[in-house]
Amino acid sequence: QGQLVESGGGSVQAGGSLRLSCAASGYTLSRYCVGWFRQAPGKEREGVARIISSTSTIYGESVIYGESVKGRFTISRDTAKNILYLEMNSLKPEDTGMYYCADATRCVGFVFSGAQHWGQGTQVTVSS
Repeated sequence: QGQLVESGGGSVQAGGSLRLSCAASGYTLSRYCVGWFRQAPGKEREGVARIISSTSTIYGESVIYGESVKGRFTISRDTAKNILYLEMNSLKPEDTGMYYCADATRCVGFVFSGAQHWGQGTQVTVSS
């Protein structure tokens, strides 16, 4: 019955920055897999950033980023506040899309499985 709610999206100029937040309500974010995804109109959803808790005994601690955002985005988690963040810097027009946060009890790369929660998304628009 828990849910994830994203916030922080908006419109920015290329080169600008945004910080997205994902708050979990009614439950605790998975200690295993938490991440951000995005989807542009007419395109498939793609993984942006993902982190696996250091407590994971299956995959170990791991942080990965989509190739196109490496060096520009940073994912972080505040377990005490039950919030997931995505710091987005040096934004490009191609970063435009709906950004979703999610968690899962299992993940391999950006493939989430097992028990999952997905937010409804927050729009990010980057103009040139």
